[in-house]
Amino acid sequence: MIVTTANHIDGREVAEYHGVVRGIVVRATGIGRGIVGGLKSLAGGNIEEWSHVCEQARMEAFNRMVSHAHEIGADAVIAMRYDATEFSQGATEVLAYGTAVKLR
Repeated sequence: MIVTTANHIDGREVAEYHGVVRGIVVRATGIGRGIVGGLKSLAGGNIEEWSHVCEQARMEAFNRMVSHAHEIGADAVIAMRYDATEFSQGATEVLAYGTAVKLR
């Protein structure tokens, strides 16, 4: 599966547009990482515990989006993007989305 943030794929032509595909994950940091991350946030800088949670959520959302594209018969996803929304303290939605296409 080709996935790109571009609106086209060099050397390939879009034969069909299948529409928007998405993968959604809602993650919480967990008590252990939340406490350690909270303490580290007092000092400033990168908080590895939270970075790990974010990266896992993005990867899972990406994989769900690719699965969705496979389910509808797409060869590629173009204009892929991520979005994240904190909807309660400690819980964040991560969304991966793009346009599923069939290539020639």
